[in-house]
Amino acid sequence: MRRRDGAVLLEVVVALTILATGGVTMIALASQSMDALRRSHAAEDETASASAFLYAVSLWPRADLDRHLGDRPQGHWRLRVERPLPTLYTVTLTDGSGGRTLLSTALYRAEVDHAAP
Repeated sequence: MRRRDGAVLLEVVVALTILATGGVTMIALASQSMDALRRSHAAEDETASASAFLYAVSLWPRADLDRHLGDRPQGHWRLRVERPLPTLYTVTLTDGSGGRTLLSTALYRAEVDHAAP
């Protein structure tokens, strides 16, 4: 009878160890899920803010776009305005390091006719 008591105690210890391991795994999974959700919300907020800024840039007239040609810091982003054709501008908004493109668009601006009276 004494040997059976020891076996039951061992089974209980093994069962508690398995339950504890499962519990720790579930807590780690929940923590990782919350972190992923937090990062997702931060990325969504950053994209919405960048979209609002790019919308404002899309309203700039040709003279403002010409004045902003090149790559320059713009708040915590980097704004790159290029003119591949006389009537076409490409605008790219990247993160502060310039490594990750957040948004990009192409804008048409008609050429200014200086000869018109």
